[in-house]
Amino acid sequence: MLDPVMLRSFLAVAETGSFTRAAAQLGISQPTVSQHIRKLEQATGRMLVARDTREVALTDNGEALAGFARTILAAHAAADGYFSGSAMKGRLRFGAADDLAQTQLPRILRHFRRLYPQINLELTVGQSWPLYRRLKGGHLDLILVKQVPGDESGLPEYGTVVQRDELVWVGEEGASIAEGAPVPLVTYQAPSISRRLAIRALEAAGRTWRITCNTREVNGVLAAVRAGLGFAALPSRLIPGDLVQVGARLGLPAIGDVEFTLLENPIAPVEPVRALATAIRERTLT
Repeated sequence: MLDPVMLRSFLAVAETGSFTRAAAQLGISQPTVSQHIRKLEQATGRMLVARDTREVALTDNGEALAGFARTILAAHAAADGYFSGSAMKGRLRFGAADDLAQTQLPRILRHFRRLYPQINLELTVGQSWPLYRRLKGGHLDLILVKQVPGDESGLPEYGTVVQRDELVWVGEEGASIAEGAPVPLVTYQAPSISRRLAIRALEAAGRTWRITCNTREVNGVLAAVRAGLGFAALPSRLIPGDLVQVGARLGLPAIGDVEFTLLENPIAPVEPVRALATAIRERTLT
């Protein structure tokens, strides 16, 4: 039903927003691209592309098919590589910010492992700065870390943006701050991007604060917040189900945005690094 040739045309339309540009990208005619989309719509029984005189956009069903299409084409490529004897092999040392490991990153890594079973994937989880130092020291091949938009993170170089999110104040449902009391903070140990941004936001708003818990990893942050020791600054998409945003209710200032970015080791094996980077970029982190 879902011919890979037609799926390639569909994804090209999704990426370029144009039948004409998709045809040029694929090296085929525009009528052929249109025919492929029409056949996919007939096969699925759904309208996949909304067309008007100015632009081409995916419908909700089209967005769903795009996810399936990427998975199908990646599986085809992996199978072709495996049975043709050209499957990627070797070791790939990957580092990720620890709060990302709490969400969909494990799903992405499982998907990558299924596509490239002969790559030995080694995972290191930690804070952004230590991961960057390990990358520069040659101990990691690729890292996914948090950085501040506009290159204010303090890291010597800026990565390829995968996703942007807002840092928000997180606490228990009924948590409160006594009038006039300093804001109790649960933070990572310095240097920490979320720690620096949270303190900067409070001081800019004229709010006093005190650190009630200092920890090295996200599990410690979450345990302290759940114990009622204070509030933490976390990306909004990474809030566990038993905690809530409390900033608006408690009158706390906006903290700012962070970006999840990829940084590569220039001397790392190119093909495995690019394959994992592509898998992360194409699949949502939350």
